[in-house]
Amino acid sequence: MPITAFTRGGTEYVPEFLIAIDAATCIGCGRCYKVCGRDVMTLKGITDEGAIVDADEDDDDIERSIMVMVAPENCIGCGACNRVCPKNCQTHAPAEA
Repeated sequence: MPITAFTRGGTEYVPEFLIAIDAATCIGCGRCYKVCGRDVMTLKGITDEGAIVDADEDDDDIERSIMVMVAPENCIGCGACNRVCPKNCQTHAPAEA
């Protein structure tokens, strides 16, 4: 059974938490990072060999940028990141009680 929560007005809802980011679809735009106040994600780079590296490493080795989850336990299920994602590359799901 999913965990339920309530708005300030008393309306019941089921929070959906970030559980995955599709690296093949993500364009690393950072919109989700900017709206998340919980430090759930960070920007990383993908090398031409497919390795995920820190974004501040040698730029010559980085083929493109992506967002990755670094602290999924910090997610509060607000869904702000999903609403701003232009590629719909995130997966969200309710937590089970």
